[in-house]
Amino acid sequence: MATTSPSRSERIAHLCSVVALFMRDHVLSRVSHDLRSPLNAIHSWAYVLERKIDSADPAAQRAIDGIRTGVEQQVQLLETIVDTTRNETRQLPVAREPFPADAMINDAIDDARIALADARGVTIDARGMPCGGTIDGDIERCGQALWLMLVFAAEASARHATIVLDVAEEASQIRLAVGFTATMQALTDAAVPHRLEAFARTQACQPQETGRAAWVLALCQRVAEAHGGRFEAEPLKDGAPATLTLRLPIRPA
Repeated sequence: MATTSPSRSERIAHLCSVVALFMRDHVLSRVSHDLRSPLNAIHSWAYVLERKIDSADPAAQRAIDGIRTGVEQQVQLLETIVDTTRNETRQLPVAREPFPADAMINDAIDDARIALADARGVTIDARGMPCGGTIDGDIERCGQALWLMLVFAAEASARHATIVLDVAEEASQIRLAVGFTATMQALTDAAVPHRLEAFARTQACQPQETGRAAWVLALCQRVAEAHGGRFEAEPLKDGAPATLTLRLPIRPA
């Protein structure tokens, strides 16, 4: 039986679901990591307190037991709910096969335009094309990462703004740099079209920790790591230029 290829709207819906999945994984990872440190500290201090209190005081012993039980319950929740849920995306499998960079880039641009840029009146200006390079990696995953970079830039740009995608080869890598002017209000303005989840856009408006990107960009980071590349995201400052950069390995000419 012949199969039909998914429509553009179905593909964009799939891309959005992938972004949401990896953002969920990233948030759960942060929760798991950031909760374990204080829980370990509480557990350790419980032993310190036990040595200091009167062993004959039943109320104090119940308090210590309650602290330990609470810590154990929280650790069990992390292991049975958070860590189990993360198993779906803990490892990012990639189907490595050489593919032309230009084809992947053009498809990502087209999808980003249809997903949001056209509705916002945002122009995507691709420079350095055609590059003629061949990327050694998973074309689907790389395309997802670039699409997300472009859509996020459109989300964070004012109406009728211009996003610049600069494509360049650097040694053994191809650099995909998405430059735009950050307009923080655009991320949460109900009067303009959106594509990414409201939760993701709101969190992206908040100050980011040093070396950490907005949660919604987790997919880009994971794709870069899986390919031995690198992803960088400058903190957003209202009215200031911002750049998202993805570096991926290319095959030698």
